[in-house]
Amino acid sequence: MNKILYVYVKGGAPLEYAFPRMAACGELHVLALAPLPTTGADVWRPCCTGIDLVTDPPRGEALVELIVEHAKAIGADAVLTLSEFAVLAVAHAASRLGLAGAGPGILRARDKRLMRETWAAAQVPIPRFRRVDSVQDLHTALAELTPPLLLKPAWGAGSVAQLVLTSPADAVPAWAEIEPALHAGSRVGMNELYAPDTDRHRLVEEIAQGSTEGWYEEQGYGDYVSVEGIVADGVYHPLSITAKLPTVPSFVEVASTAPCVLPVPLQRRIEDVSRQAVDALGLETCGTHTELKLMKDGRLVVIETAARFGGLLTTRQIHEVFGVDPIGMLVRQLLGERVAYPAAMLTDGVRAAASVAVVPTDAAGVPWRTRPVWNPQAVDWQSLLSPGSTIEPVPAFAMPTGRPTPVFDPSAGSRNWLGVYLLSATDAATLLRDCNAVLDGLETALHRAAG
Repeated sequence: MNKILYVYVKGGAPLEYAFPRMAACGELHVLALAPLPTTGADVWRPCCTGIDLVTDPPRGEALVELIVEHAKAIGADAVLTLSEFAVLAVAHAASRLGLAGAGPGILRARDKRLMRETWAAAQVPIPRFRRVDSVQDLHTALAELTPPLLLKPAWGAGSVAQLVLTSPADAVPAWAEIEPALHAGSRVGMNELYAPDTDRHRLVEEIAQGSTEGWYEEQGYGDYVSVEGIVADGVYHPLSITAKLPTVPSFVEVASTAPCVLPVPLQRRIEDVSRQAVDALGLETCGTHTELKLMKDGRLVVIETAARFGGLLTTRQIHEVFGVDPIGMLVRQLLGERVAYPAAMLTDGVRAAASVAVVPTDAAGVPWRTRPVWNPQAVDWQSLLSPGSTIEPVPAFAMPTGRPTPVFDPSAGSRNWLGVYLLSATDAATLLRDCNAVLDGLETALHRAAG
């Protein structure tokens, strides 16, 4: 039987969904570099042949060696992770073991500075940007680029420590604010495990002035999308587009939806640009998550590509809406098995599904005026939804019950999440309505539940 080594750290799909997909392909062994969640353990733990928890994992080359040793000990036929923070170490380990993996192009997909420099050379449409290593660099960038600008960590994920600058006066306070935001992310395991001192690596870029004009026929969608795909032996296979609701400042994602309701010819244009971006990175075998901004006059700019699938429930959405299993496909590809990829990116779904990340704001980004106690089990969720719609919590992403909801922090990104939910509806229009109803109605619903 095939043997699979999964390297666990924070991030990626919930284990209760991901592990059964992997275990269907062979014996699943887990190298845990952080404590595994207890939520959903009745589902994911029986999928594991073995679990090794490393309480104080090394970093850099020592971490690669640790992964290699575990892979050799079990005779692994494939090694993988779904976390942004471990993809680099896992890619190096796979290469050293002679197994399929992302290959040397992984660095260009991890360091956003290298990513943008690679794309600029390949003429991939991107916003103008600059590396910034000091507050003086930031002042220079503000003089050379056109505000508003986005200051962000080069190795970040989940919108953590991203700050908007509108004038030179913002440089000093923004530079001071990004440091504690990065440290807060590190405390909850949101930092790079292989490359050293990555918190010092930052960039600033022009904020592309996106627009849904000329793209969507419907109102209420955000001006960016993502394309999920798989690179198999250097060949890119885009699977589907995930649409988004408008972000909450500063660029905090609250909901992604599938299927995308853009006209098919426009989806094909997005597919082509995503292929141009992914191909330029020179990846070998991995999942991909490519974000693109929709612009006026039918233009697109690429925001970034990750050498892993989108987090949260993205892979489950694709599975439910289109009937394909991205995680299972990737594992079989890593094992060297034959995988049947769609001839073209999928556009027609059998139902509609969304990942909804509840934060203490409404759908428009207006922070809650109160701090109700977080008790989602007492909420009458069905009163917020349309007939035929369902909502399911993801326990791994839930804030502990019984605490007052925190005040929204624009620089905290995904750390603002109170809970994450899979919302399912009969069609895309109903799904959009229900996503907004949950985001707009939850503050009141929590108060009502408290009596």
